[in-house]
Parts: sequence; C-alpha cells; structure tokens
Amino acid sequence: METGAPHLRPLGIGEVLDVALKIVWRNAVTLFKIVFFVVFPVQVISAVVQLSAIPERDEVVDDKDVAALIGAFGVTGILGWVASTLAAGACYRAIASAYLGERTDWRPSLEFALRRLRSILWVTILAGLAALLGLILCVIPGIYLWVVFALAVPVLLTEDKRGTKALGRSRDLVRGYWWRTFAIVLLGTILASIIGAVIGGVVGSTSGFDTTPTDLTSGVLSVVAGTVSDVITTPFTAAFVTVLYFDLRVRKEAFDLQLLAERIGVEPAGGALGPRPGDRPEIPGEEQPPFWPPPPGWKPGGADGSGS
Repeated sequence: METGAPHLRPLGIGEVLDVALKIVWRNAVTLFKIVFFVVFPVQVISAVVQLSAIPERDEVVDDKDVAALIGAFGVTGILGWVASTLAAGACYRAIASAYLGERTDWRPSLEFALRRLRSILWVTILAGLAALLGLILCVIPGIYLWVVFALAVPVLLTEDKRGTKALGRSRDLVRGYWWRTFAIVLLGTILASIIGAVIGGVVGSTSGFDTTPTDLTSGVLSVVAGTVSDVITTPFTAAFVTVLYFDLRVRKEAFDLQLLAERIGVEPAGGALGPRPGDRPEIPGEEQPPFWPPPPGWKPGGADGSGS
C-alpha cells in the first residue's frame, strides 16, 4: 500500500465517496487478496454443501430432504456472513493503515481482524438487532439506528471500544451529522449494490450460453459470482465507512493521526506527523500556555508584562 500520510480535512459528501474509490483503486491488490482468501474457500464449501443437499431431479422429495436443504442453506448462510464480516474487518484495518501512509500486506490486516473476530461479530449483531427492532416497531426508527450505528466496527478496530461502548461511540460521532451520514451511507450502499448486481448479471448471462446447465456448472458460476462480487464491493463499503469515520473525527475532534497509529498498533512513517495537539513545547524560563496550541492572542507573561 502507498505511503505518505495525507493531510486530513473535512470532506464533502461526494469527496468521501471519491476518496473511498481512490483508496480501493490504489490499494486494490492488498484489499482484493484480503477478501479473496477469506471468501473464496467459504464460497466453495457453501456450493458443495448446497449441491449435496439438493435432491436429484427424478427423486421424490420428502420431509427429510426439505429439512436437509433448509439446514444446508442455513449453515452456508452463517458461514458466508462470518466470512464477509471478517473480510470487511480486515479491509477496515488495511484502509486505516493506508490513511497513516503505511505499507501493509493482506496477512497482518487479516490477522488483526481475526484476533478481534468475536468482538466484530458481536458488535455487528447488536447493531443489526437494534436496526431490525426499529424496523419492526416502525420503519423510521430502524433507518435512524442503521445510520447511527454505521461506524461501530471502525470504532471497535481503531479505538478498541467493544459491544455497547462501540455503539455508543458511533452514536456520539454521528450526533449532529445524521443527515450527512445518512446520505453518504445510502449513496455508498446503493453504489455497492449496483456494482454487485452488474457482476451477478454478467455471470448469469454467461450461463445462458450453456444450453444444458448442470448442477456442477451452476455451482461453479455461483462461486465465481459470489467471490467476484465480494472482492469488488466489500473493500469499497469498508472504505467509504472508514473515510466517513475519519471525517467525523476530523470535524468533531480535530482527529490526529498519531492517536490512530497508537490505537491500531501501527507506527507512523518517520517525520510524517507533526506534534500532537496535547504536546506542549517547553519554553525555558517563560510561562506555559494553558493548552496547546495556545489560544489566539495569548502571549507569555514576560512578553508584555500582562500575562495571559
């Protein structure tokens, strides 16, 4: 991944998506490897399990066959969700490293997410249940909670806040910027869905050239479509959510890259970062400012004899 820590500033809605696309493009090899090596084996296993549970065409289907088919799709669905969640978590970490200007391989990012997989799954489940409950009670609360908790996983991976603390931190960051966050998340999700649909359509049209498709052919096409779709859409989704997280911290907290480096265990590039906001340069023999950078107009007491 490329080096050189960027100068962070508040971004417009379009800029957040543009930066996300550029991050994915410039770091495509690392991000695509992360997703491929997680998703592809699960796609293969899922295809094999599902094909083995499908009854033969001339076979009489009974209750056991139906139960086996439902169980197979249930197990593979859970496996697919765990794999996609792990891949997304690893992409979050890789993208955060890119923001720090650090070179990183797919292995460290995947190991980082794997060590925190249980926490990532738990936060994802909590956010999903909250949004689902809101949808059941009334659609608007569900949408509200979906947006409010959109940053929970980046919070977990960068600040090590877990469970409900991650949800609360995400809510605090979104507070005051809900409509802006909603626009970015909605546009990013729609764009990712369109990309996934196009990929699925291309693979589906390929099967049309086979006049006598077999179960094996269908299984292979399913693996290809699922893997390619995830390889393309997962990094982009992780990228725009991560950029949004950074942007809100820049807007609300004067986000500093050194803090992020400490939280995710990455050393920033030498000389790339300036002094942290809390670091005061000591001025021997002179009064120190109440905080750093000093407030506008502040002068040491010895400069004009009036103090601050």
